[in-house]
Amino acid sequence: MSDNFQENFSPRFTTVTNSPVAIAAIDDNDPSGQLALIAADAASDRKAGDILLLKVADVSYLADYFVFATGYSRVQVRAIADSIEEKIQQELQRIPLRTEGKAEASWVLYDYGDVLVHVMMPKEREFYNLEAFWSHGTPIKLKSADSSES
Repeated sequence: MSDNFQENFSPRFTTVTNSPVAIAAIDDNDPSGQLALIAADAASDRKAGDILLLKVADVSYLADYFVFATGYSRVQVRAIADSIEEKIQQELQRIPLRTEGKAEASWVLYDYGDVLVHVMMPKEREFYNLEAFWSHGTPIKLKSADSSES
């Protein structure tokens, strides 16, 4: 996959990160927040683009957090989704309550109850624009792990 292809989609979304680490405070005692961070980190491990974490606990009863990530091919979407599922199962011994879209791999949804994880192709992400729909949620800033903060 060429870097140019990914760059063509970058301006349409909120953030582009690699190896995400939370800048905003997610309480260590917040299991939902920890699950969301693990999902974002696993997505980054598979080179997902435009990773976004939204805290929606104050504005929705559906979930506490949403995690959004972009894959630039169906193979990459599946790899990102598999990485997320494996890492959460490994670190938290949790499996999704529901999984949708894995066979088609244009939009994979994992429902962990308190966290919803969306891994989408660029066209689906742009068309459904869930970030805008949930814009009243609180974004959790992510930064590259290799950038140092003093």
